[in-house]
Amino acid sequence: MGYFDKLKKAMSGFFPVQTREDKDAKAAESVAGPRGLPNIHVLATGGTIAGKQASAGPHYHAGEHGIEALLGAVPTVRGLANISSEQVTNIGSQDMDEKTWLKLVHRVNELLARADVDGIIITHGTDTLEETACFLDLTVPSGKPVVLVGAMRPADAVGADGPANLFDAVVVASSPDSAARGVLVAMNGNVFEARDVTKVSTTAVQAFAAPNFGPLGQVHDGRVFYWRRSDRASARQQPEFDVSGLDKLPAVGIVYGHANAPALPVTALVEAQYRGIVSAGVGNGNLYHEVLAALADAASRGIAVVRSSRVAAGPTMRGIELDDARYGFIAAGTLNPQKARVLLQLALTRTQEPGEIQKMFDYC
Repeated sequence: MGYFDKLKKAMSGFFPVQTREDKDAKAAESVAGPRGLPNIHVLATGGTIAGKQASAGPHYHAGEHGIEALLGAVPTVRGLANISSEQVTNIGSQDMDEKTWLKLVHRVNELLARADVDGIIITHGTDTLEETACFLDLTVPSGKPVVLVGAMRPADAVGADGPANLFDAVVVASSPDSAARGVLVAMNGNVFEARDVTKVSTTAVQAFAAPNFGPLGQVHDGRVFYWRRSDRASARQQPEFDVSGLDKLPAVGIVYGHANAPALPVTALVEAQYRGIVSAGVGNGNLYHEVLAALADAASRGIAVVRSSRVAAGPTMRGIELDDARYGFIAAGTLNPQKARVLLQLALTRTQEPGEIQKMFDYC
């Protein structure tokens, strides 16, 4: 029986969503459902995809609906996979924090170690989705698909994009071709690599892009088509960083560059004993002279300083605009400031030495 025949047969009936309580009661049993379908577990964290519109006006509250309600709006996904789910948290992603990151990564790694889990989907608010995706990409083994998904319109809005995005995420997570690609993001019909994806619009449904390298593929008519493979992700068999024994991450702040920028933000982070600072510089990571002096002083004190750029595309290149070796700076390459911060936090769990951290940025 061919792929489309199997898919047609599978979609002829719907199968119940398994809750966390059901799963715990059946510990080692496989998810109920037809043989031959992958077992996909959904971890819900809230966000606009779970948002509820106010009765009057455009305002809405993120993270109001539970995961069962979201899955109930897309019953056809149960013909693609055996779905189980649990609610990790229910927040707007502007409130995402490292405590939730660590909770999430521990649960993801626990689930991926089970033979009866073939892939993970994480529903997430769009504001910080790219940062969570980056964090998980560096801390989760990439053998099985892990897919983040969100929405730009609340669940009960006219033209809500959440159901279509969630359907696509199940398609991506269920595909064997999604394995060994690192953590993925499925939004608006596109599939992105966690390292490159970023939010590029505050309101449009086509809110995500990969400015440097483009999407990895697209979802169409219930299938995922990949145009290219990330050599970096496919070559990695184990996560870059083991955070299983951590309950917090090193403190790293971001300083935004602009004309006539003051050194005060840098000074404040140094005084607050932050272990790292990321500069969202201008152009190719350039710095206003007062900020440059303050960051050079911070680096001389043993604080890790990474140069990134506020510009949406292109790399921050080592030793081009500034003599990074002289100042003890680290160049972010194509990582934007918010992702450079994530990598620096993880790098600092291993070393404070700029040369070693630079190697991690070069590799990642």
